[in-house]
Amino acid sequence: MASASEFEWSKDFVVGLIGMGDMGKMYARRLSNAGWRIMACDREEKYDELVEEFSDHNNVQILRNGHLVSRASNYIIYSVEAAAIGRVVAQFGPSTRLGAIVGGQTSCKDPEIKAFEEYLPQDVDIVSCHSLHGPNVDPRGQPLVLIKHQASDSSFSKVESVLSCLGSTHVYLTAKEHDRITANTQAVTHASFLSMGKAWHANKQFPWEGSSRYVGGIENVKINLMLRIYAQKWHVYAGLAILNPEAHKQINQFAKSTTELFYLMLEGRGDELRERVYKAKEKVFGAEGSPKWAEKPLLRPEVLDKFSLGKLPEDGQKTLGNNHLSLLAMVDCWSALGIVPYDHMICSTPLFRLWLGVTEHLFRNRGLLDECLRVGLEDNTFRRDDLQFTIAASGWAECVSLRQFETWRERFSVTQKFFEPRFEGAVGVGNAMIRAVLESERD
Repeated sequence: MASASEFEWSKDFVVGLIGMGDMGKMYARRLSNAGWRIMACDREEKYDELVEEFSDHNNVQILRNGHLVSRASNYIIYSVEAAAIGRVVAQFGPSTRLGAIVGGQTSCKDPEIKAFEEYLPQDVDIVSCHSLHGPNVDPRGQPLVLIKHQASDSSFSKVESVLSCLGSTHVYLTAKEHDRITANTQAVTHASFLSMGKAWHANKQFPWEGSSRYVGGIENVKINLMLRIYAQKWHVYAGLAILNPEAHKQINQFAKSTTELFYLMLEGRGDELRERVYKAKEKVFGAEGSPKWAEKPLLRPEVLDKFSLGKLPEDGQKTLGNNHLSLLAMVDCWSALGIVPYDHMICSTPLFRLWLGVTEHLFRNRGLLDECLRVGLEDNTFRRDDLQFTIAASGWAECVSLRQFETWRERFSVTQKFFEPRFEGAVGVGNAMIRAVLESERD
């Protein structure tokens, strides 16, 4: 891992951070600990708070606004909401230092690159990045996308040197490739968990309490990651879904797949349901007995069984079967769009790998998959949840197609408030689950 002291040019090199949310703070701490000089800012009303928070970081200097950061820095990273990137770059971009390198850390590159091209001086280089993980995940070994949009080899090399201290795996893409891959992985994954939360909220239930319906490995992933998402800031998911042109068709198809599969279950059309699910299975995971089928599974089920928020049934009691509509709809969606999720593993987040892992676990187990279809057709235990899940998936899709940020915020915030009393314990369990899965991947 390289540090600032290893590069002659780095002696007077300053890294600027405009935006000190969770990711901005993570970058500030890790880069400064590696020896890089950091100039950072957020909104001016946060100045005193940030000065106090970073008082023990000698390499971090908090400035009052982005004009000062832009004038003082050789490499400037905009770490702001995707929805705000145009406004913020328009405000501070003209102050960019002559010959500086500028990039962004947003999850959607289309509006970011457009803002840079419109508002930055012509004499700057543009190198963007995106760490494909949350601020509380160890970045070592995680994908870090680097986008050489408009830059010299020397400038790009400097960005790589600065960010090498994160210990991430560098992935080289164009802005359009980045948005397509993140739409294929993160956008639909988030839509599924957001819809779960809305469904459980609509039925006024914490699904792991007082019930044997939601226990076991697959259920642990559903519950823990749903809570993990709702414990974050709403704009992280809104920006990726609404501003990424590539994400709209994925989220719309997920809602369509959910609705059509639910209708088949309600109407008892078992042959059609089975044919559709098995056709999607072969398209996404390959035919049974194929070389792809023989590969090592992504997850070991025993790893997930350790992270339950609910209590396992007493001896002699069985957990209730589940039709796993969310998982069936995910694979149906991938199949309809011709997406092979394994093609994007180099740019996958820990959350996506978990979701793909449990989906794979279900579809590679014929007995488990057939039981899901039976439950979906014959058992009404989950009907209320499935109905609300279907409504929620369609609601998120409509919100995205209409580009309604305010509606998204309201939908997210009311459900976030419902689950908020349970965040403290659940987020810790979710973090432990992700760490365990990452460690098992390295084995």
